[in-house]
Amino acid sequence: MKPDPDKSQGEFAKLLTAACVRRGFLEKLHAGITPVTRTGDYSDVRVIDAEGREIPWNQVSRINQGEMKTLITGVVNRVHTFLIRTILTVPEDKDFGQAVDRAVVPWIKSWDEPKYLPDFLMPVSAAQESKANL
Repeated sequence: MKPDPDKSQGEFAKLLTAACVRRGFLEKLHAGITPVTRTGDYSDVRVIDAEGREIPWNQVSRINQGEMKTLITGVVNRVHTFLIRTILTVPEDKDFGQAVDRAVVPWIKSWDEPKYLPDFLMPVSAAQESKANL
């Protein structure tokens, strides 16, 4: 599946995200019972650990180091494979394109359009910022 010039870069970003992040180990982390909150911000939810400590929900680490490693390893492997099977390959991988259309496209139909983050991984200089505000 080569990126379609008629499709936006934003759509490609959503396809890559859905295929490489959403459909991976994150699904296992997302499964389970979501606690009820009456305040809407979970400040009324507490977790009691095995030592009897009561921890506010907003202070609980909800992913351990092993799960983080599994998540990141899976994302890296999926992004690597996705890029090789889409934009980094010369012949079009029609089977992969069909798999993306079947397994990923339905998910992204209701997603918001992505936003460009000018300060992603680096601060925006004052000159760049003033240019953006024109």
